[in-house]
This record gives sequence, C-alpha cells and structure tokens, in this order.
Amino acid sequence: MSFRLPRPAVLFLALSLWGGARAFDAPPSSAIKATGTVEVAFSPWDDPEAALIRLIQSAKRSIRIQAYLFTSRPLARALLDAHSRGVAVEVLADAEQTARGDNSQIPLLAMAGIPVHVEVRYAAAHNKILIVDAELPGAAVATGSFNFTYSAQARNAENLLILRGNRKLVRTYLDNWQRHRLDAVPYAEAVLTK
Repeated sequence: MSFRLPRPAVLFLALSLWGGARAFDAPPSSAIKATGTVEVAFSPWDDPEAALIRLIQSAKRSIRIQAYLFTSRPLARALLDAHSRGVAVEVLADAEQTARGDNSQIPLLAMAGIPVHVEVRYAAAHNKILIVDAELPGAAVATGSFNFTYSAQARNAENLLILRGNRKLVRTYLDNWQRHRLDAVPYAEAVLTK
C-alpha cells in the first residue's frame, strides 16, 4: 500500500523539515503613530516637482535621495543650489537606469562634488525618496510613485506625499536609506568598471 500526499502538503512538509516555512511568513512591519502633516500632490494636475523643490529649498542641514530615474533639470538645479549653500546632499541611484539614461542628471550631481552611489544589488532600486534634515525637529520625507523626471511631472499619472513632523517615521526612512547606502558602490567606481 502506498500513500501519496497532495502536492501542497508535500511542499509544506518539505519546507517545514527544511526550516524554510518561515520564508512564507510576512516580516514584521513598522507601525508608526501618525503625527505631523501630509502634503499631497498628483501629476499631471498638481505640481509635485515644485513641491519637491520647495522641500529641497527648506533644507538646513541634509538631503538624502533614493532615485530610480533622475532626469529632472529643475530638481538637479535645486540640489546643486542646496549643496552650494552648505547642505549635505547625498544620492543613491539605480545603477542600470543611471548607466543607460541619456538625460540622467546623476553625472552632473557627481561632478559638482555631491556624493553619489549606485545600487547594484537589486534588479531595480525602485525607491523614490527624499529625506530632508533627518537630524532636526523639522525633518521631512517625500515618497510616492513620482520619479525625479520630466515625464513624471508632465506626462504620467503619479503621486507624491511629503510627510513632516514625524521624526520616528523619518528615522525609519533614514535607517532604510543607510542600509541601502551600505550596499551601494560609488558612482565613479561604477563608471570606471563599465
């Protein structure tokens, strides 16, 4: 007499014995109490790019960015201005999109002395995040589907949230940014190895 387990049972049993059943457990998420303000902008109707420029202009100490695509000249100009006035600006960018982007502003930022690192670990480093003054009470984080591009501003349906006044939330984004930064390689090194 033979006994056959149904396929799902075989998979579950194998994973349980292997100890890999935990792969199906969802990681704990961070529940952070809602505080502060939320600014919302949708393209093409609103002006998310202008909202980001105002946020960059408000920076007193630091700006950290994670960008999938970065072709927006106005945003690049705002970052260069912030860098010129002494704000510490640091950029993480998707390696593949930066390498193939004809209009990428990443080389311009790097040539101006802004530390730029590219993320090479992931199929797509798809974050779109801007963290401003994480060390200060007025800290803010901007996130959403909005890429830092002309198309996101003028052609696409995108969303942007700017969250202010929640230092724990900003700290969570900063911790994630730093984790990605540790895995990234300097832009100059990535360019030389192409």
